[in-house]
Amino acid sequence: MPIIHIALDTSASASDVESLIHKLGLPIHTDNAESCDYLLSAATSGLSLVPAAGQGYGAITCDFVSGAHSHRRRFGGGNGQAIAKAIGVSGKFTPQVLDLTAGLGGDGFVLASLGCSVTLLERNPIVHCLLADGLRRACSAAQDDSELAAIMARLTLIETDSGDYLESLVQRKTSCDLAGDGWRDALQPDVVYIDPMFPERKKTAKVKKEMQAFHAIVGADIDAYNLLEKALSVAVYRVVVKRPSGAEFLNDKKPSYSLDGKSTRYDIYTLKKLPS
Repeated sequence: MPIIHIALDTSASASDVESLIHKLGLPIHTDNAESCDYLLSAATSGLSLVPAAGQGYGAITCDFVSGAHSHRRRFGGGNGQAIAKAIGVSGKFTPQVLDLTAGLGGDGFVLASLGCSVTLLERNPIVHCLLADGLRRACSAAQDDSELAAIMARLTLIETDSGDYLESLVQRKTSCDLAGDGWRDALQPDVVYIDPMFPERKKTAKVKKEMQAFHAIVGADIDAYNLLEKALSVAVYRVVVKRPSGAEFLNDKKPSYSLDGKSTRYDIYTLKKLPS
């Protein structure tokens, strides 16, 4: 595991820093501190993960207000995007989506911008902190942006292990089945989305900086193979798995069909016809 310290910015509030220290149990970085691989920098401008010098990329900050997320929200292609087609978004249907591997929330934000209600699950405490900070700042900015406010209202973040969360849904469903009751409540997702992280096969300059950091901090999702069957047992309409083009199917389970892109493939496991 990489060594991570918390860097204090003079603009950071004492309560925010204290909360980070309590949550993560990381040491404060000082001039006399041992060398570290990353600094988690807390400032009024946002929470950033800063790699040690010489890593070849800059700070990682979760930002839904400007940059790539803002551009994609306005010019990304709407329901014509591959992820929208894979999830089943249409003018007549905007599903409730359970995102089991939220990361920095990019895909979840896209789906929310298309009208979906998205529950984001993230178990890594550092990634969760970055995502929660990005959502908090976006909600603040949304006070002057009604379109952004509507998007943020459709996003819910939960810090939990996806396997545990799915198991709780499976048990809930089983209890209803045993009692002879139909199971369909607000917790049951229309679509379950899985974007697991796997070990890099090779290092290239094209690997995104977020992915470099995530592989170092989070590691591979070695238990991702166990998520698919549980997801299939709780989703209403479909389970969608995002994979690199050319990669094997998750758990070697062939999907109903796939949508292929230049670098990404969406494997769709259909359960029920989508509303039309």
